[in-house]
Amino acid sequence: MNRTRTAQGAKTLPGIYYTAAGIWQQEQERIFSRNWLYAGRASSSVALVDICGESLIVTRDGAGAARGFYNVCRHRGTRLCPESPAQLTHTIQCPYHAWTYDLSGNLIGAPNMHEVASFRKEDYPLHPVAAAEWAGCLFVNLDMDAPPLSQALAPIWDKFEAWQLAELAVAHETTYDVAANWKLIFQNYSECYHCPTLHPALNRLTPYRNAGNDLEEGPILGGPMRLSDGIGSMTLSGQRCAPPLAGVGGADLGCVYYYTLFPSMFLSLHPDYVLIHRLQPLAVDQTRVACQWLFHPTALSQPGFDPGEAVAFWDMTNRQDWRVCELSQQGISSRAYTPGPYAELESMIAAFDRAYLHALAAP
Repeated sequence: MNRTRTAQGAKTLPGIYYTAAGIWQQEQERIFSRNWLYAGRASSSVALVDICGESLIVTRDGAGAARGFYNVCRHRGTRLCPESPAQLTHTIQCPYHAWTYDLSGNLIGAPNMHEVASFRKEDYPLHPVAAAEWAGCLFVNLDMDAPPLSQALAPIWDKFEAWQLAELAVAHETTYDVAANWKLIFQNYSECYHCPTLHPALNRLTPYRNAGNDLEEGPILGGPMRLSDGIGSMTLSGQRCAPPLAGVGGADLGCVYYYTLFPSMFLSLHPDYVLIHRLQPLAVDQTRVACQWLFHPTALSQPGFDPGEAVAFWDMTNRQDWRVCELSQQGISSRAYTPGPYAELESMIAAFDRAYLHALAAP
């Protein structure tokens, strides 16, 4: 673990980055419209995802490949799926005039359009968005010319094989609406300087000085945090909810690994389960956070399996974090706010700020 980390004398960002509607609009165009964003687990047959004010359909084609499309009919622009369907077995059909598409986005049915001499179905496929899968996670990108997901996630592409991420299933999901700018939530997750004050239960399981980092620059940041002696996982009791994931052993049994994947995902890997946060900015001072608790299907199928201690622990911790993020939003919105110095324990926030400013400045 890195014991020489430094914030390099950096200070917090000026308040305009958290309060200005113009900055938020720039973020939508330059960051959220151009980067790979976590859309949900690949186990879902179909999902609706809202990104930058756009509704997207994410599904699989006949060959099983991830596909993404704008939720817009090519006839008169009707929203195809007003709400997330339980599944799409073979087709997507517009509720207005029954134009019908296959799961590759091809128009395969258009009632009465044969009467239009110039009409060809192949001219009207659904408008695509880039979609790809990593470790059981679906990602989408509005930029069809963006580098492939494998390049964007190169630092971690093969890093977590021991956790069998692709095999894990969602045991519980909770969604939170937080009255704070999305960057404040990223920054809060990226440091444990606040843990003794804000999270006494968490600090007992993983003392704040036990944190280290193995990815310290760029769009993916984070590293391990050592569990206290006798602690098995991050739960209310400190004991595991399930056996360790089959590939996790050795020193990994005594650590939790925390990573931020810019700009929409937190990944927290425990010995017995994995936690994923998905961030969706709604406004300059509003963020929706969906939190998923993932376990191996063999654990879920065991009689008496109960993820409740892991769920309750992180729900408590999440709510503590969201409350202080909202207080930060309120304080930064004051005319009295000026940038303050980062502690060395906040080196990952300084690194996040650098990655954020670089992305925001991209032409």
